[in-house]
Amino acid sequence: MNSNSLLPWLQPDWEQLYSYIAQKRVPQALLITGNKGLGKQQLANQFALSLLCANPQPNGLHCGYCDSCKLINAETHPDYINIQPEEAGKSITIAQIRNLITQLTLKPQFEAYRVVIVNPAEQMNHAAANAFLKCLEEPTERTIIILITDKPAKLLATIVSRCQKMAINIPAKDITLTWLQRHVQEDTELLCGLARGAPLLAQQYAEEGHITIRNECFKTWWGIAKQQCNPVIVAEDWHKLPEAPLLFWVTSWIIDIIKCFYLANIENLYNPDLEKPLKELSQRLELTRVYKLYDLLLETRRRLDSPVNKQLMFEEILIKWSEINLLSK
Repeated sequence: MNSNSLLPWLQPDWEQLYSYIAQKRVPQALLITGNKGLGKQQLANQFALSLLCANPQPNGLHCGYCDSCKLINAETHPDYINIQPEEAGKSITIAQIRNLITQLTLKPQFEAYRVVIVNPAEQMNHAAANAFLKCLEEPTERTIIILITDKPAKLLATIVSRCQKMAINIPAKDITLTWLQRHVQEDTELLCGLARGAPLLAQQYAEEGHITIRNECFKTWWGIAKQQCNPVIVAEDWHKLPEAPLLFWVTSWIIDIIKCFYLANIENLYNPDLEKPLKELSQRLELTRVYKLYDLLLETRRRLDSPVNKQLMFEEILIKWSEINLLSK
């Protein structure tokens, strides 16, 4: 929280936020959306720091030295409130929102603003979201509420309609690659593709060794295609891995097979390093069956936020993949 620099691709978004401060037109509720890994939380933090800072810099960034900045860095500022799930993967509960409503009945303790950040906002359960509407319908003195989400469609329409909106876009590829080259040692082109252009997600993938894990998964996926690996046994191993990136990898392999069938250039593939085996698959698989598996993958990804048996989920996908290859021989 003590950084006073911006991620380079967020500069235009920061200028828009700073214009709200400079023109004294700070919105009472702000909804920041965009894909995972673009720095939405960092941008919201910077906005909060600047709103609370007693001596902001000429460019609007916080000073880092005033009492407010020190309190925020120590995570003890009474007018800076973060609402998030109490446990990873859990919902934001109505008890948390009721506690927030109670806090907001009091005036801010400092002379500047009070900032509330809710992230990820779509994690509010139904009761919590309905209770949260009270915060938006009856705004309190000098209070700014910032909602952050990469799934805005999951928010109540009544919440979205009461917020000023800011969508963070994926940066130009050259900006992402330049930034990644300064922060990771692995193949930045490949990381960029696997993270769908999101720099921070690509950095996370590098730190967690995702390229190595993904390569091992592709070997077993290729083994199933060759009838050398049992899809049920592979599913038992796969269900221990993070399902979101794994499902994206499999989906990207299917998309690239379709692209190879239509003779797409290598630079248009998600997995250019796997062009040779993917091209081989594209030449021997029936495309209609590949499309059916693609539909299954999309439906599976939509079900990820609901209770699902991950091992059975991967069994279904991998058995279907095995059948496609067996029928195409």
